[in-house]
Amino acid sequence: MTDFLESPMSRRQVLQAATAGAMTIVPSLRAAVYAQGSDKPEKEEVKIGFIPLTDCASVVMASVLGIDKKYGVKIIPSKESSWAGVRDKLVNGELDFAHALYGLIYGVHLGTAGPKKDMAVLMNLNQNGQAITLSKNLADKGAVDAASLAKLMATDKRDYTFAQTFPTGTHAMWLYYWLASVGVNPLKDAKVITVPPPQMVANMRVGNMDGYCVGEPWGHRAIADGIGITAATTQDIWRDHPEKVLGTTADFVKKYPNTARAVTAAILEAGKWIDASLQNKLKMAETISDKAYVNTSVDVINQRILGRYQNGLGKTWDDPNHMKFFNDGSANFPYLSDGMWFLTQHKRWGLLKDHPDYLKVAKEINQIDLFKQAAVASGTPVPKDVMRTSKLMDGVVWDGKDPKKYADSFKVHA
Repeated sequence: MTDFLESPMSRRQVLQAATAGAMTIVPSLRAAVYAQGSDKPEKEEVKIGFIPLTDCASVVMASVLGIDKKYGVKIIPSKESSWAGVRDKLVNGELDFAHALYGLIYGVHLGTAGPKKDMAVLMNLNQNGQAITLSKNLADKGAVDAASLAKLMATDKRDYTFAQTFPTGTHAMWLYYWLASVGVNPLKDAKVITVPPPQMVANMRVGNMDGYCVGEPWGHRAIADGIGITAATTQDIWRDHPEKVLGTTADFVKKYPNTARAVTAAILEAGKWIDASLQNKLKMAETISDKAYVNTSVDVINQRILGRYQNGLGKTWDDPNHMKFFNDGSANFPYLSDGMWFLTQHKRWGLLKDHPDYLKVAKEINQIDLFKQAAVASGTPVPKDVMRTSKLMDGVVWDGKDPKKYADSFKVHA
C-alpha cells in the first residue's frame, strides 16, 4: 500500500474554520467551510451523466444519501445510453460532469475520440471490477482463458468478434492487453466492435460476438443468464487499476472551481461510505439496481462488489481485489502515471500516430491541486507522490518514468 499523508490545510482554510468556531478541523466542518463564503459553489445544481454500471455508485449515492447538500451542491444523476452520448453531452455542455471512462476523457482532450476539447479528470471513481466474458459456445470448445482462446483461434479458423465499449476507453485497453499477452493481435486477428455496456448481454445472447470486456454487473449477468463465462477479471490484468473517473471540461473547472471541488468532495465521501461496511455495500447494491440507475436484479450486483466471484463453469472464489470505491483513500487519487499509461496504449494501438508529451498531457488533464483541496474537505488522505508503480499481468512494470520506451516495447501492436 502506498504511504498516505493527509494534505495540510491552507492558511485561509484554517482561518475560515476558526471563524466557524472550531479548533479541531473535522471533515464535517471542512465541508461546511467549503459550502460558505468565498468558497461557496458558483453553480449549486449540477447534472452528472452516468452509464448503467456498478461503478456509477458513488455518484448516485452522493445524491441519494444527501452528501452533496453538505458541500453546498445538488447532484442530478442523468442516465445515459452510451459512452459516445456521454462524450457529446460533456463537450456541448448538456452535462456538467460525467462518470466516464478514463481513456474517453484523454481521447477527447487529444482529439482521438471524436471532437477535440480540453478536458479535466477530477478524481478516480473506482479501481478494479471489470471482466472479460467469453461466450458459452467458446467455453464448450475449451476456450476458458487467454491461452486456450488463442489455441482455439489458431486451430478453428474463422472470424472472431470481440466487443468493447469505446475505442479509447478502459475496456478496449484491457481487452487488447489481455489478447496480446497470448500473441493475439486484436486489430489483425479478430474483429473488434463497440457496444454500449447495457447492450452487451443481449448482443451475446443473439450471437453477435464471441467475447466482450465491460464493467459489472454485465459480466456476472452473462453467467446468471447462462450465455457466457468469466475468462478474466481486469484486476487479474492490473491489480488496483484505474477505471472510471469524474470527468468534465477544462472550461467548467475554470468557470466553476468551487463547484468542481465541492462535487469532488461529495463523491469522495460517498465512495468512503460505500467501502465502510458490508451493510453499506448491500444498501448501495439495492439502490443502484433500481430501473432509474442500473436496472437489473440486486443479486447480479451484490456478489461481485463483495468479492464473491464465480466463472460460470463451477469455479467460485473470493477476490480481495474486487471493485473498490475508496480503498482506504488509495482508489481516488488521479495519479499522473495512470493517465500516462492510457496514452502509451493509445500509441501502441495506433490511436496516436506520434508520441505525445506524456507528462505534459497528464498534468493538463488531471486536476491534482483541486483534488487535494477536495480531499481536505472530505477528510481523504492523499499520497506523497503523483506517480505510482504497478506490475501488470505479464510482469511488465509501469512507473511512468520512460513512457516512450514503454509504449514501444510491446511485441504485439498496431
